[in-house]
Amino acid sequence: MATTLARVRAAYARIAAVDRPEIWIDLRPQPEVEAEARTIDERVASLEPLPLAGRLFAAKGNIDVAGLPTTAGCPSYAYTPHTDAPVVARLRAAGAIVLGTTNLDQFATGLVGTRSPHGAVRNAYDPARISGGSSSGSAVAVALGIVDFALGTDTAGSGRVPAAFNGIVGIKPTRGLVPTTGVVPACASLDCVTVFARTLPEAEQALSYMASPPDRDLPPLPQRTPGPWRIAVPPRDQLGELDEGWAQAYETTVAQLIQAGASVREIDLAPFTEAAAMLYQGAFVAERYTAVGTFVDKAMAEEDTSLDPTVAGIITRARDIPAHQLYADTDRLAALRTRALAELADADALLLPTAPGHPTLAEVAADPLGANARLGRFTNSTNLFDLAAVAAPAGEVDGLPFGVMLIGPAFTDERLARIAALLRPETHLAVLGAHLTGQPLNPQLLSLGARLDRTTTTAPVYHLHALATEPPKPGLVHVGEGGSAIEAEVWRLPAESLGTLLTSLPRPMTLGSVELADGTRLPGFLCEPSALKDAEDITSYGGWRPYLNR
Repeated sequence: MATTLARVRAAYARIAAVDRPEIWIDLRPQPEVEAEARTIDERVASLEPLPLAGRLFAAKGNIDVAGLPTTAGCPSYAYTPHTDAPVVARLRAAGAIVLGTTNLDQFATGLVGTRSPHGAVRNAYDPARISGGSSSGSAVAVALGIVDFALGTDTAGSGRVPAAFNGIVGIKPTRGLVPTTGVVPACASLDCVTVFARTLPEAEQALSYMASPPDRDLPPLPQRTPGPWRIAVPPRDQLGELDEGWAQAYETTVAQLIQAGASVREIDLAPFTEAAAMLYQGAFVAERYTAVGTFVDKAMAEEDTSLDPTVAGIITRARDIPAHQLYADTDRLAALRTRALAELADADALLLPTAPGHPTLAEVAADPLGANARLGRFTNSTNLFDLAAVAAPAGEVDGLPFGVMLIGPAFTDERLARIAALLRPETHLAVLGAHLTGQPLNPQLLSLGARLDRTTTTAPVYHLHALATEPPKPGLVHVGEGGSAIEAEVWRLPAESLGTLLTSLPRPMTLGSVELADGTRLPGFLCEPSALKDAEDITSYGGWRPYLNR
């Protein structure tokens, strides 16, 4: 096992390699972190029990890390805490090392990951698409293999939507299981600290050290009668408009649970979606003004340019909501919650797509409020109803991650995780170079449980170049009209293995969407255009192996 020091050095090398400065708000200096790592290694050598020794994590920029500014994504709001938030302190006490604080939608207001003066956090798989928010930087830091796990927060879905868009796990525990002391509130009565990781066991391990005994009496959970897991699903028409291919991916996940022995029944999703619309359209958004409204009013009066205009607009509009609307909305929410829990009845979990679609950065820029509202269709009601949730990868659609969410009553967190463990989706990978059958890196695929599905070619829209790397690799670049078809293999592998490959990719290689001859798009290895300056164009050979056999 690599020492903590070696893992820290590898993480900083990875930060440089991925070149995603928008992930971070404040990154701890490497010498400081290396000194902490040496201390951890010494303590381990002296047989001190440190169960998280060697684990690296990041904290969302609204969570206190001692010595680093807590900005909540707004530089002028910053204060420097002298102590860690309890959730950070507990992880560090178990031996984990925090690398820094990550970017977010300002004041944790948004599901897009673009509302920040530090820049939009780009998706780990497709930089033209959003990462999801508000815990954007934390999710991408995990997906790109910089850290083992990361802390986010979730009021409306911020600990789940970024997980779905970046092919990782996001656990939103029951409200109160993880302390929110030392966290800049969004809606204090709803906020939860969440955890991202590449696998469910890693997320659960981190959560076990973050959690406290419940801060309230455990409600009497319904006595579970023996039998298979009971999964609630809505009828197709209640899912509403989904991105192309997403309904089929969801149905495939339902079928996978049935194949694993679960029983499935339909429920009425209406109380969930009606409550979801109330989070921003009703009076509950006024709590966001309670949290930071005075600061935002003053900053706007001073024409503070670090304020995100969309976030400022949401918070200031909440100032003028009349008190009687809050009472009316509270009564309506109580009625909807009663209906929702009655619909769940004896179901162990409700299965939903985590989000209805995955927009591009350009689409969000064109309609920031509309795009954000659509993303919360399935997540907004979870904390309003005091439910727990686990977001998990469930394959891919057109080369991008697709994720689902399991939701259950408060304090059924462990049950949801056991059901989520049944979801071990497979994905496909387009291979064109050193990972091809018989090539030097093919054993890497085999060690991850991959198996060859078929041989094909790309669509005629690519050029292939020979890169000066060790071992030799080709660089595939999309050129559109005037390109050629390139020999390719399609491999099937566990979805979490794709994340492992992504984290190990050296520059100039990247993972992106590759179009095949039949028009489908799959994840595949592409190349940064900057690496082609002195590389030989070998497109005319039609593939890497023909070039090697020339």
